[in-house]
Amino acid sequence: MRFRWFVVLALITATVMVAVVLRDREPLRSESCVAEVGTVRAEIDLEQARWASLMSAISQRRGLPPRATTIAIATAFQESKIHNIDFGDRDSVGLFQQRTSQGWGTIEQILNPYYSIGRFYDALVKVRGYERLQITDAAQRVQRSAYPSAYAQHEDYARALASALRGYSPATFTCQINPKGSGTIPRVTADVKAAFGDITAETDGDDASYPLEGGASDVKARGWALAHYLVGNASRLRITDISFGNRAWSAEDSDDGWTAHSGLDSDTVRVSTN
Repeated sequence: MRFRWFVVLALITATVMVAVVLRDREPLRSESCVAEVGTVRAEIDLEQARWASLMSAISQRRGLPPRATTIAIATAFQESKIHNIDFGDRDSVGLFQQRTSQGWGTIEQILNPYYSIGRFYDALVKVRGYERLQITDAAQRVQRSAYPSAYAQHEDYARALASALRGYSPATFTCQINPKGSGTIPRVTADVKAAFGDITAETDGDDASYPLEGGASDVKARGWALAHYLVGNASRLRITDISFGNRAWSAEDSDDGWTAHSGLDSDTVRVSTN
């Protein structure tokens, strides 16, 4: 009997402890990202943010205009909802539903977003005057879809996301996430390098800074492109804080978005994982 009461008491104690922990724990946020540019509010999930920001980074690295980013995002919206899916019509897979039978590459290659995005841009730049074409026309010349007009329905979202992610609409792209922490700066800098190419980073423990050089307007656009990329991948990379251009974002207060913060360098993007 004494043993039975001991077990009951232990169960009650454990239940109380769990209840206290659950009571004190912050409720989980609904995680998502949003670009608010003009009257357009483009809300996307974290995976969509990851691949849209990668499309933007790769187009910037290749020296392509923001129009190219818009076309890529609109195309991926239509083809896969910007999800890297391993299925599709016939042998179509990936972000752009590229087909092995049409020479886009192997299934393994196409399912690598760095590869598939690169191949999309390879095809896009071969379209003469794509910068002046309607977005749906440019997308169709690359994709040769059975539904050529379908890309048009995603133009507003794609324009807003491209404008924000390429840095031409400062502090307009943010993500609301649940803080995770325990990220590492080497992982962050390696990810940025894979997306943007060689970019100077100065690291110090859990912090990294990206000093930018060039004209004021160029630095502003490139700085916000990088800052927006980092916030779009903050959950995955376990980033805690990002700052640029007198604005700061933190995972802890991510529902506040980019907040005014004095004393920050206007030519340096800073990121922390502590």
